[in-house]
Amino acid sequence: MIYFDSAATTFQKPASVAAAMWEALASMSSPGRGGYPAAARAADTAFQCRSELAEMFGLKNPEQVIFTLNATHALNIAIKSLVPPSGRAVVSGYEHNAVTRPLEALGASISVAAAPLFEAEAVTAAFDRLITPDTDAVICSHVSNVFGFIQPVEDIAAICRKRGVPFIVDASQSAGILPLNMGALGAAFAAMPGHKGLYGPQGTGVLLCGEGIPTRTLLEGGTGSRSIQQRMPDFLPDRLEAGTLNMPGIAGLLAGVRYVRRGGLEKILDNEKRLTRLAAQGLEDLPGLRVYASPDLKNQAGVLSVTAEGLDVETIGSSLAERGFAVRSGIQCAPYAHRTAGTLETGTVRISFSDFNTPEEVARLIRALLGVLGRSF
Repeated sequence: MIYFDSAATTFQKPASVAAAMWEALASMSSPGRGGYPAAARAADTAFQCRSELAEMFGLKNPEQVIFTLNATHALNIAIKSLVPPSGRAVVSGYEHNAVTRPLEALGASISVAAAPLFEAEAVTAAFDRLITPDTDAVICSHVSNVFGFIQPVEDIAAICRKRGVPFIVDASQSAGILPLNMGALGAAFAAMPGHKGLYGPQGTGVLLCGEGIPTRTLLEGGTGSRSIQQRMPDFLPDRLEAGTLNMPGIAGLLAGVRYVRRGGLEKILDNEKRLTRLAAQGLEDLPGLRVYASPDLKNQAGVLSVTAEGLDVETIGSSLAERGFAVRSGIQCAPYAHRTAGTLETGTVRISFSDFNTPEEVARLIRALLGVLGRSF
């Protein structure tokens, strides 16, 4: 299988990730649950992972790093900490259901800062028009999971700081490839999965909490601290980490984060953009295919969407799967993005890259798509 669905999950991981998970299973219990060596090793590993993430994302205190099940879990905590029932939020036109469904569940009024695809200045202008003093929170995906559009979170954060409105960054597609500094942004929260660009396992996620930002619990239960009191602790990370931590997952995430930091975000992004450029150039020559690519890949990361005239995207995805390629066809859990880009009725075929893909794999994909299209025209 040639895997081009890393916007969902990076399937290929560094060998160190699996090794760390096996070691955790063999040597760790749970942090905060005892003073014996297995519990101490778990506590040390969790602290190391928090520390690496805090340093990577510009947080002063590792305790501001919260482990979650995934980015959706992290976003729910962030959104429900800031937006009251029937509150008001401003979001970009490229948000995932992990943002919009929690807002819908709250009965929030949602203002959409819609702007044309790959036009960052238009996105900033749209947010500037919509952010008002009665806004409870502004939420923006750093990178669109459908089109790879890199949105101007630094400019949006500056507007939020000026107007005193909390800002939440959905870094699901940017963590591990783009720099994100919580201190410089002044963001209230940033949410990310462990299993995408950080190369950790599924079942891991991270919520970065700005200093002094009030939080609301989604779960209540054991924390290993202040057990006699019946309310959740008022300090991080314990307040937001009810129950037993996923130590094999956290150990694997730590190994993935170290892989990214050793390789360097810029190098990983450059490799993904090189592959995206090769794919875009080759696919644009195929008959009847529309490629959603930014000129010179300005404002675009390693995600590429395509549609074909007169051919259903699910058919294309299934035909590619029969040929040994993993891509994602349809709406990709992001109807807002498709509505903004004009692809809601058709969906797209999404091709997304990781640090483990090669130019040879891209060339094989182009040949395979030529075969799919040739049979249909």
